[in-house]
Amino acid sequence: MISLVIYDDNPNRRDSLKVLLDSADGFQVLGMFPNCAEVSKQMDELNPDVVLMDIQMPDVDGIQGVKIIGKLHPHIKVIMQTVFEDDEKIFEALRHGASGYILKKTDPQRIIEAIKEVIEGGSPMTPSIATRVLGYFRNHNESITSEIYGLSEREKDILHRLVEGNSYKMIADNLSISYHTVNSHIKKIYRKLHVNSVGEAVSKAINNKIV
Repeated sequence: MISLVIYDDNPNRRDSLKVLLDSADGFQVLGMFPNCAEVSKQMDELNPDVVLMDIQMPDVDGIQGVKIIGKLHPHIKVIMQTVFEDDEKIFEALRHGASGYILKKTDPQRIIEAIKEVIEGGSPMTPSIATRVLGYFRNHNESITSEIYGLSEREKDILHRLVEGNSYKMIADNLSISYHTVNSHIKKIYRKLHVNSVGEAVSKAINNKIV
């Protein structure tokens, strides 16, 4: 059972997401909130597997929310949801540990798939978001080669696939290796990049033009 918490200031959307998730097999919504004013307390009490996080909310918004969760509860996966493809907010959310970034207009079935992907270790993004992320970092940062971090060719390949939003299972299938082997490589990538999550690895990879 995958447990979730929803943050969205639109009550109709909160209710719609709850209906969607509660009607899907293997999902349980633990709570819904209009902003992140008490996010740390709520994470302490509910300890969900995944948070669906709106960005634009009153008082304490989703960017502040993901910062707090990333710092105090790094094991909780956060999928950002937004109406606007704002380059700065995309970068900031990923830099602070967001595990995925999708648009609110995303098909309901794709939302379900994104949650499953993030649980499997992937970093789901809608294609338009992934394109904007890559373009943003390519245009705003100086090149730093992957050799600085001592990544092997296989590790660079796997990291590149993470940047593209592939889950561990998808990477294993595409490379014809086991899930366990992929997990082992990613642990080494984390150690070499000095990061603790897929979101941080993806952000650093793009930010430093490692792949």
